[in-house]
Amino acid sequence: MTGLRERFTWSQRLVHWLMAVCILAMLFIGVGMMSTVRPTYLTLVSIHKPLGATLLVLAFVRLALRLRYGAPPLPSGMPEPMKLAASLSHYAFYVLMFAMPLLGWGMLSAAAYPVMLFGGVHLPAILPQSDSLHSLLWAAHRYLALVFFALILLHLAAALFHALIRRDGVFETMASVRGR
Repeated sequence: MTGLRERFTWSQRLVHWLMAVCILAMLFIGVGMMSTVRPTYLTLVSIHKPLGATLLVLAFVRLALRLRYGAPPLPSGMPEPMKLAASLSHYAFYVLMFAMPLLGWGMLSAAAYPVMLFGGVHLPAILPQSDSLHSLLWAAHRYLALVFFALILLHLAAALFHALIRRDGVFETMASVRGR
């Protein structure tokens, strides 16, 4: 990890915003998949699977960047409960960024469905075929998606709170595109 900085590195910001767009797309595609039985369902599934695999790769990249470069320190004047909430929410994000694609992959493996990526590449099954395991993983994937939605809303609220009310520089560590 390098010395203290005022902002995340450009690569950390790029991966953050790329993942934010992809995760939101995945969540809304997932809602669309749950709410339709029309032919568009297959189109949504054909987007959801490779996007999930892409997000898993991006999660590894993001974790590597975080371990390599760390994060800017939170303001010294920030109350300790807010610092704890920030830390716990980031751990929760990392857990969900890995858990959701792995649950999806495992769920499809347990149902003996192929995970087809771009260009016709198939991922191997990571679990044996099992109807009961598929049902369990499906429920976990669904409920954790709702948790992910809630966490994103809290994250957005916290970002706006730091940007508009506290004005303590936390928002700028990830949102700023200009050098200082």
